[in-house]
Parts: sequence; C-alpha cells; structure tokens
Amino acid sequence: MGSRSAGAMLWLLVCAALLLGCCQGRFVVEKNSLKVTAPDDLKGTYECAIGNFGVPQYGGTMVGIVAYPKANRKACKSFDDFDISYKAKPGAFPTFLLVDRGDCYFAKKAWNAQKAGAAAILVADDKDEPLITMDNPEESGNTDYLENITIPSALITKSFGDRLKKAIDKGDMVNVNLDWGEALPHPDERVEYEFWTNSNDECGPKCDSQIDFVKSFKGAAQVLEKKGYTEFTPHYITWYCPEAFILSKQCKSQCINHGRYCAPDPEQDFSKGYDGKDVVVQNLRQEKKYTKECAEGVIKSLGLDHKAIDKCIGDPDADEENPVLKAEQDAQIGKGSRGDVTILPTLVINNRQYRAIQTNECLENNGGCWQDKAANITACKDTFRGRVYECPVVKGVKFVGDGYTHCEASGSGRCEINNGGCWKDTKNGRTYSACTDDGCKCPDGFKGDGKHKCEDIDECKEKTACQCKECKCKNTWGSYECGCSGGLLYMREHDTCISKNGASEAGWGFLWVVFFGLVAAGIAGYAVYKYRIRRYMDSEIRAIMAQYMPLDNQGDVQSHSHHIEM
Repeated sequence: MGSRSAGAMLWLLVCAALLLGCCQGRFVVEKNSLKVTAPDDLKGTYECAIGNFGVPQYGGTMVGIVAYPKANRKACKSFDDFDISYKAKPGAFPTFLLVDRGDCYFAKKAWNAQKAGAAAILVADDKDEPLITMDNPEESGNTDYLENITIPSALITKSFGDRLKKAIDKGDMVNVNLDWGEALPHPDERVEYEFWTNSNDECGPKCDSQIDFVKSFKGAAQVLEKKGYTEFTPHYITWYCPEAFILSKQCKSQCINHGRYCAPDPEQDFSKGYDGKDVVVQNLRQEKKYTKECAEGVIKSLGLDHKAIDKCIGDPDADEENPVLKAEQDAQIGKGSRGDVTILPTLVINNRQYRAIQTNECLENNGGCWQDKAANITACKDTFRGRVYECPVVKGVKFVGDGYTHCEASGSGRCEINNGGCWKDTKNGRTYSACTDDGCKCPDGFKGDGKHKCEDIDECKEKTACQCKECKCKNTWGSYECGCSGGLLYMREHDTCISKNGASEAGWGFLWVVFFGLVAAGIAGYAVYKYRIRRYMDSEIRAIMAQYMPLDNQGDVQSHSHHIEM
C-alpha cells in the first residue's frame, strides 16, 4: 500500500476509532440538538457544540431543567464555596447548569458543575460567533479531573444564552431536551463505515505518522469486524464525461470506457505525466503505482492472480460498462439523509456523511436549498456531516415544506416574517396585505393567488357596485368611489341615490307630524281627565244635597208612587 493511500485511509481509521472509543481526537465542530419545550416563547430546536471532554450520549437524549446560578456564574470555582448544590432529589428532573464563558478552561467549568450535582453543563458564549469545539486544556498542570468528567457538555450561542437567562430571571421553568441522535446515527448494533477516495488522494506532510497509526490500528480493526461490531467498505470516486465532450482531449485523457469513468488529471496538466484514466485503472487495481508493469510486479509479489485482476479491469478502451465502476458510481448517489459523494475524502458512518475538513456548503448557491432572500431566511443547514435541507424556525414561527424547493411560514405570527410569503403592496398611502393566519388570500377589492400577485378589481367596469341610474362610478386601488348626478346623495348600503333637498324636507315633515301627534294626544288626554273629574264631583255634590232636601226627580217619584196606591 502506497503512502498516499495510507494517508487517505488514516481519516477513516481515526473516525472509526473515535466512534468505537479506541482513541480521542477532534474531527470537526461536532454538534447536537437542544430542544426547548417550555416556556412557549422559547420553544424550538437550537444547535449546540459538543465538548471535547465528558461523555456525550451518542444516539440518546436527556431531559432536564436549566438553572443559572446566582453566584459563581462562570463556574471557575467550586460551588461548595458558595453553598450551592444541584443534586436532583428522587423523582425530580435533572439539572442542566447554564454558565458563562471566560476566566477558566471549559473543562474546569464542567468539572465544577459535575461536583455540584449537575447532570449536564451548557456554556453560553460571550461573543457572537459560530459555534466552536470546547477543547481540553493544552498546557500541563493539575488537570487530573479531565478523565473523571462524565457529564455531557455543550456550547451554545450568546444570543440563545441571553434568552435562557432572561427567561430564568423572570422565574420561568425552562425545560430542555438534549438530543445526540443526529450526532451519530445508530440504525443497528453494528457500525457500518465507508471511505470514499481515489488512488491519487494525498496525505500531506504527515504520511509517516499516519502510516504508523494504520499499522497499529490494523489488528484492532480486524478483530472488531470479525466479531461483528463493524463493517468497513472502501470506495473509489469516479465521474462520467458529458456525452457532448466524449471525443474531446480532456475526456480522452481522463476517462476510460468511452467517457463512462473519469478521474482528474494528477498533475492538472493534460500534456505531461500521468492522466486521469491512469488513476481510474489504478482504482480498479487498488494499487498506487500508475504503470501496469509496476502494478503487476507488486501483485505477483503478493501471490495474487494478476489475470483475474486484469479480467476485473476489463478493456479500458471498450465502449462498454465496467460492472465494478458502475456499481461504485451508483453508490455515489445520495440516498435518504445522505447526500451525493462529491468531495475527497468523504467518510460515511451508518449512512451519514462526514467530511475530513469543515466546509460550509450553504455558502455556495445556498447549498441548493430553498431561501427567502428578502427576509434572509434559508432552509440550508450546515452540519459537520454536510448540508441538509430543513425548513427553519424564525422568531417562534415554524416554516413547513420540503426544504428544497418550498418552505412556508405557518401558524399565528406568520405574517410577521416577511408577510408570511404573501403578496403585499402600498400605493397612495394605502397598504394592503394578502397574509392571514390560514394562508395567503387577496383582500377585498383584489383578485389573484394571494402569494405572488393580487390585482385591483375594477368594480365600475365589472359592474359590481355603484350601478344605479343616477350613479357615477370611479375606480380606486383596492376600492371605488361613487357619486350621484343632479345634486343627489349616494347611499352606499343600498347602492342608490336620493335627493338631498327631498331628504331634508321629508325629515322636517316627519318631525312636524310627530310633534302635532304628541300635542293632539296631550289635548285628548287632558279632555278625558277633565270629563272624568267633573262627573265625579257632580255625583258627590248630589249625594250631599240629598241628605238635606229632596231633589226634583226624587219628589216626582214619590208623588207618582202615592197616586198608584190610591
């Protein structure tokens, strides 16, 4: 095995060893998710960086309550000095201790938090910057506690830390869920890892140390695979030449099998040295030297059948597919959560893609993801295993969609984020919006899809308003104005015109009728009252007079009665 191939393999073995706990090393900024479930104004999922010490719960989750100390907020001293304890009582939620960055090593903070009884430590950054890995102290000294740190640790951004502190200061209970599910997937009990490279991959100036590591790790790797703990599959990356350029000088020098399988020119010079097609052939031989004679010599010294290898390689000049290289190209295509393999070298662990260098794929063409440039919102999320499509959560508003071609704000508050992606316009001092809690709908006076366009409805032209005989209609943006000819007055509710003078006269006539009606009713009531009072007084006077003298009608009655008796 050549030194360059050993260098490429080193990345694979380092990551596999890190995965299996055989050694410690830093790959890239490793991140996990922190989900806040309460209070409501903090609900959402946030990224945090895993510390390079302690024990991350790969593949697992941890639920707890965040606490922010009233003293020793940088956790550089023992909490025993402040009589503070975070040991959970039986049945209580574990405590995630939130501390500030600065004044001492990250690991020291974690050790003090662990001694105080915290189940995990969250370190809030003290400046606005991308997340970094919290590393071990590099200088010598009393750092024996490092190997005794068992609680997980995570660095969070300054803005997120400030929000957590504000909620705790208000007395809110902050419930969080630390999730290491994405940090390292475990679809089964066996670790399946692949390494993608080619025979021209460079290892750089550290080839010797990397070769030593390969030699020392070889036995452990074989034992792990034989016992069923791991499965390793090496891959070589090739590309194909576009059909329109198959006969070009570039394709002829870089490809075999009529442009089907290509590799970049090793010297980046098509006029000298080895060609890309030599690299492809050596990928098949899995041997670094580019000449057939050299390769056959090495194969013979290893006691291998070079004829069988030549049969596997086939005829590089034939216009036909090579089964081995075709299978490799098919395997390069992304499946599920794993993207296409395009960068050298690339490591795949349990169908999740990782890179040997930190590259932000979202910086170029937004990673091919959905974005709203006006609101500066994107679905591209850069992780240490490559970019992923994920509709974001912005200011508590959740976007839903595939993340690739479409993301749309949903729920209450959606109109606060770029007007919910709906149409909005202002003219002549008037502003109209199509955003509602249920989606995009053009407001009254407009028509359209509500998302990209809303057009003014011409009520006058479409004869939907101001259509009476005397009406005069004038369309305006989003509405209309209606007047009447001949000094008439327009009544919008009834879409009709009435006379201003007629309306006035009728109004006064009605008032006079009411007035005289009230007067007549008063006079009639007074007359009835006077009549009843007079009759009552008349009857009372007659009764009194009857006691002292006979009345005329009473005398007549008595005389008449006497006459009858005779």
